[in-house]
Amino acid sequence: MALFDRLKDQAKNLQQQAQGGRGTAAGHGTAGHGTTGGHGGAGVGGGSRGGSKAQLVGLLKTQLGSLKTELKSGAYRDASMAMCALVAAADGQVDPAERQQMESMILSNDVLQNFPPDQLRQRFNKHADLLTRNFPQGKAEALQEIAKAAKKPTEARAVVQTGIVIAGADGYFSQAEQSILREACATLGLNPAEFQL
Repeated sequence: MALFDRLKDQAKNLQQQAQGGRGTAAGHGTAGHGTTGGHGGAGVGGGSRGGSKAQLVGLLKTQLGSLKTELKSGAYRDASMAMCALVAAADGQVDPAERQQMESMILSNDVLQNFPPDQLRQRFNKHADLLTRNFPQGKAEALQEIAKAAKKPTEARAVVQTGIVIAGADGYFSQAEQSILREACATLGLNPAEFQL
């Protein structure tokens, strides 16, 4: 469970960095979220272990939501869809029910609503199809797509956080998903220890 406590702290720090680094109207708009996130963060540490995962996913969703106005680039969109496909296929396969569930999570994600649903669906399915047919090749192509977000640290971290939110949505964070997220961190030039992966 220490993993989720570390991720919670990292999400809170990123949110504070995002607020401190803006100084714009968008930054002022996130101040309310920062306060709520701070209180929520305190609750996660003191709450029951069973609720920590759900609370963490909620906190990361809030943190990503506070960056919604910045996460509109094609690089973030494409890298996030590649990340979602990798998480879905972390065990080496994506069955139809899992694919449908993943699409539903993607289309209902607040930040990803910056993009037309057809664009998201097409990019996710392209990666999921390739991962299903040829996992090593699909993984290599997905990681190449993820690498394009490395130019902007905020987007790079948001891609990893999106992967964590998607991976944790089912209440279970598998070793295979953690491994995929570590590889994504390496691809983006981020230290996996920053996310306690």
